Formats: sequence, structure tokens, C-alpha cells
Amino acid sequence: MDAYTPDFSLEVQGVKGFCPAGETYAKQQIAKKTIPVLSCEGPCIRGEIARLAANLIAQEVPALARACHAETFFVPHSAMAEWVKGAKKSVMVDGCFLKCHGRVLRNLVGNENVIHIDALPLYRKYTDVFLMDDVPEEERKVIARQVADKIIAKLQQEASLEPTAA
Repeated sequence: MDAYTPDFSLEVQGVKGFCPAGETYAKQQIAKKTIPVLSCEGPCIRGEIARLAANLIAQEVPALARACHAETFFVPHSAMAEWVKGAKKSVMVDGCFLKCHGRVLRNLVGNENVIHIDALPLYRKYTDVFLMDDVPEEERKVIARQVADKIIAKLQQEASLEPTAA
């Protein structure tokens, strides 16, 4: 098995329309000039911790707001995509070293516009566990809280958390 995947692209079937709730929300975020926060979202425990942590930081830091990665990546004519592409910075919380969502986001908005965080080094657990359901929900929440606190501290130390959308 080859341990390296060269650059690649994939074809995505087009779609008519957009998510009405997502349109309203993204337009509000554009108007407020918030910084989008995206995350890994898989059934994997690492993705779940990243998702929970991203939710917490977006809830607690007024300059940040959650963005939908699927709508951003796969509905290019949506307000969600417009918001993320137009922001001077986006925060990406990936679940592990593969940085799947971050690799896509970097190509979409440019490396210099992404604050990319791998959550796993912030808690270093569950490397031999896949399913999030194999870790009790309360334990997931405790770890996500710890990760969110570390990310908020990092963002406050390294970057302005003022709204930055164009």
C-alpha cells in the first residue's frame, strides 16, 4: 500500500438551488463580518471531538461563527461559499493528521487565509479507537471542552479575533 496520495480532484454532481436556512444564516454572517469556523465531522472519535470543539469556540467567541463545510465545498453558488471564500481568515479544526477538510479548504480559499488546527495533539487520546460511540458521550464532551479551551487560547494569542470578512 502506498502511504502517499498525490494531488487529485474529483467530479461532483451539480445541484439546483441551495439551503434556504443556510442562505439566511450565511448572509447574516457576511453582514456581521464573522470569521467562519469549519471542522472535521466524521463518525470517528477524532472528528467528533473536533466538531464539538469547533461548536464551543464558535459559541463562545463572538467574532467566530460555524460554517457548513459541505455547503461551502459542494454548493459553490451559495451564500455559505461566498462567506467562507470572502473571509480574510477561516478557522479549520481537523480531527487528525490527515487534515482532510483543511486540505480542501486551503485549495478553496488559499493557505494564507486558513488558521488550521489539528485537534488530536491537543488531547492525545483514542488513537486506537475509531467510532465515536466507543467513547462515552460525557467523556467526549470533557475532551472537546479541553480542546476548545486550548484553541481559544491559541487564537487569542496568535491572531486577532476581530471580524475579518471582506
